[in-house]
Amino acid sequence: MTVTALTAHRVLDELKKCGITHIVWLPSSETRFMDDAMMSQHELTLVGVCREGEAIAIAAGLMLGSKEPVVMHQNTGFFESGDSVRGLALGLRLPLLLLIGYRGWRRDAPITDSAAIFTEPILDTWGIKHYLVETDRDVERISMGYKEAHETNKPVAILIGREYE
Repeated sequence: MTVTALTAHRVLDELKKCGITHIVWLPSSETRFMDDAMMSQHELTLVGVCREGEAIAIAAGLMLGSKEPVVMHQNTGFFESGDSVRGLALGLRLPLLLLIGYRGWRRDAPITDSAAIFTEPILDTWGIKHYLVETDRDVERISMGYKEAHETNKPVAILIGREYE
């Protein structure tokens, strides 16, 4: 593991530190390391969805049942879940943490993927604060986002800018 790596186990440890109880997610071939890490632990309950648009509603139901979910999907899935984000997460003022894979984002090269181009402007338009996590050194931003979500009763997004190792 290099210093610039983002390790799935470190992300999961930070979620546990926040008191997260459930991960609502859509399995993806692009997140193999995270999928493997989530499947190998038993402290967090995994709730799979068929489409990303279901994730916010399921997370809202878990919150009504006094659970602490996180929604984990890619930025394209975040776009697909837009109506749920608007009507439930924002409309009900849910303190929901969103882990969003930042597909197409690059630090040191031009961004040409429209998924990356649209991600932050959409979050900004909806007033959803966001933090970028690229390496294990950044993982504490997950706790910052979680705390902010609960202080403001609004969703907060953690943008995962690098593939997990």
